[in-house]
Amino acid sequence: MGNAFFVVWRESLEAFLIAGILYAWLQANDDSGRGRRALFGGLAAGVGLALLLGWALLGVQDGLSGDALEIFQTATLFIAAGLITQMVLWMKKNGRSIKSRLHADLSAATDRAGALGVAVVAALAVAREGAETVIFLYGLAQGGDLQALIVGALTGLAGAALTAWLAARSLARLNIALLLRLSSLLLLILASALLMAGVDRLLGAGWLPPLIDPLWDSSLLLDDTSKAGALLANLTGYRARPALSGLLIWTTYWGLVIAAHRRIARD
Repeated sequence: MGNAFFVVWRESLEAFLIAGILYAWLQANDDSGRGRRALFGGLAAGVGLALLLGWALLGVQDGLSGDALEIFQTATLFIAAGLITQMVLWMKKNGRSIKSRLHADLSAATDRAGALGVAVVAALAVAREGAETVIFLYGLAQGGDLQALIVGALTGLAGAALTAWLAARSLARLNIALLLRLSSLLLLILASALLMAGVDRLLGAGWLPPLIDPLWDSSLLLDDTSKAGALLANLTGYRARPALSGLLIWTTYWGLVIAAHRRIARD
């Protein structure tokens, strides 16, 4: 539930902020009101596209069985981990210019296609966030309680709406930039947990050699099958009895993330 809440909160917050940026531009540049109506239509279309992706994923899963289903679900975990990582690094590189880019895209779309262009920009912006959310939640659903996942997703959506409203009203001196930086770190930690969940599936199916298994046993300190240990494992990828190959993949992931983060900071 906690992971679902956080993922939906973070992604929905970005979608709400994007919608707010687009609405503010239209309020200042569209006297007729047609652009704002097109914006709301585009936002609804973006949500619809994300839901369509979710329906397609479930349809594909229902049509698979055996090894094919295992491969599909494992691939989804790796895709979700990769998308989260890519999103965080992209935001690190482009976060400061996203507002001006959205304004430029909206201005160009309005000049070319009028209200339809506004709707397309809004739909694509929201569909991107929504599609990522669907894939993330599908990955989380591979090893979690579906009811808790739904509750976490709905409360995350409500939390994002409240956060965006507080930011718009400037209440409680809410620092959105700080929240996004902290949430980016937590998202990377969650991505590493999804990565390790995929690695566990590869090890369990015999598709990845463990090399040394286990490399150590820290279950006396914190067993990853206990309630607290399972929570930490789901959030961070902690393993009380890790295989060497899994540990190498985990360290390689963080090495690449840190290197990419430093390169972006230098640029």
